[in-house]
Amino acid sequence: MGDVAMTVPVIRAVMAQHTDVRITVVSRPFFKPFFDGIERVDFVGVDLKERHKGFVGLTRLYSDLKKLNIDSVADLHNVLRSKIIRTFFKLSGAKISFLNKGRKEKKALTREENKVFKPLKPMHQRYTDVFEQLGIKVDLAQISFPEKGTLSFEVKTITGEKSGKWIGVAPFAQYQTKVYPLDLMHEVIDKLAQNTKNKIFLFGGGKAEIKQLELLKKDYKNVIVVAGKIPFTDELKLISNLDVMLSMDSGNAHIASMYGVKTIIVFGATHPYAGFMPFGQPLENALVPDLQKYPKLPTSVYGNKIVAGYEDVMRTISPEKIINSVG
Repeated sequence: MGDVAMTVPVIRAVMAQHTDVRITVVSRPFFKPFFDGIERVDFVGVDLKERHKGFVGLTRLYSDLKKLNIDSVADLHNVLRSKIIRTFFKLSGAKISFLNKGRKEKKALTREENKVFKPLKPMHQRYTDVFEQLGIKVDLAQISFPEKGTLSFEVKTITGEKSGKWIGVAPFAQYQTKVYPLDLMHEVIDKLAQNTKNKIFLFGGGKAEIKQLELLKKDYKNVIVVAGKIPFTDELKLISNLDVMLSMDSGNAHIASMYGVKTIIVFGATHPYAGFMPFGQPLENALVPDLQKYPKLPTSVYGNKIVAGYEDVMRTISPEKIINSVG
């Protein structure tokens, strides 16, 4: 989800700066709302379970896309499926470009020995490089964010009218190495909730996460569990209305930033130097563990590598530091 969300500001910039361009985004249907409202952007949902499953399914997808008279293909994912599709287009005469993931530099950043600890090219810039290979120049400094979404009556029955400071909290991530300890997150929520001018919205998904969110909420009237209560499209509108989002290194951070919302990101096994800092957020919004105590950090790009003795790196980020960053 985060990878798709990171493409949104880049595509917005392309469309604003090149009025002669039309883009068809090809991705999972769930992500369509990310692109709603962007002029001249169409969306094709990929059915990986049936129609577009396997190699035969990819030939059907190519056949479906071929009908759209596509001139060029910008592969922003560069995985096996997208490689196959772009090859079909290349053989048909279309111009193609594809993402350079910078695997060599990322390996140097995350290895335990002889680590090369330096900022790598941001993923947003890597996406612009793909468009520039097609002759489409992109200036990410010239971008306007969408207007805040209009909350429906049904959503307002949960959120209430906007007043005070609206804070989003997304305390989960795909890998446990990127999740702030829940006992410390309880302290963060408690302190934020004690300011009655704050209204805190808790985001997540699935029964297990919702159960944890209810525990974080406690009995605070100004803490609201959003997960499981409103459709995804309404979640996006709510996020666009936040004053600040507190998130792990996960998709919610990138969703908030694509709306221009201030985003505080708590890193664990990963690090902003890998290039996955949410769009438009200054480096001071990234809270990282004590690198003197844990010099092997970052241990991986995605947080999927567990290193013995590094289970508690996030405990070096104090709740007070997070609270002060949220403001």
